[in-house]
Amino acid sequence: MGIIAWIIMGLVAGTVAKMIMKEGNGSWLSSLLFGIVGAIVGGWIGDLLFGGGRLSLFNPISWVLAIGGSCIVIWVAGRFLGARR
Repeated sequence: MGIIAWIIMGLVAGTVAKMIMKEGNGSWLSSLLFGIVGAIVGGWIGDLLFGGGRLSLFNPISWVLAIGGSCIVIWVAGRFLGARR
């Protein structure tokens, strides 16, 4: 996928993951960052499970993996950032 597709997928995946994880606070930039990192994590998990080359912007599995990866990233970030408060 191209960089623009990763950014679009990251923004959408991060926003959906924040709604799922009930992490409504934060800016669109945090949604974008969580989403892009989550898409990378989800893509890595997808490559391990399904093999490479099947993931794309228009594949529903890619979206599920990106949102799932974003949820994992938000959960991990919450544990590390929550411990510092």
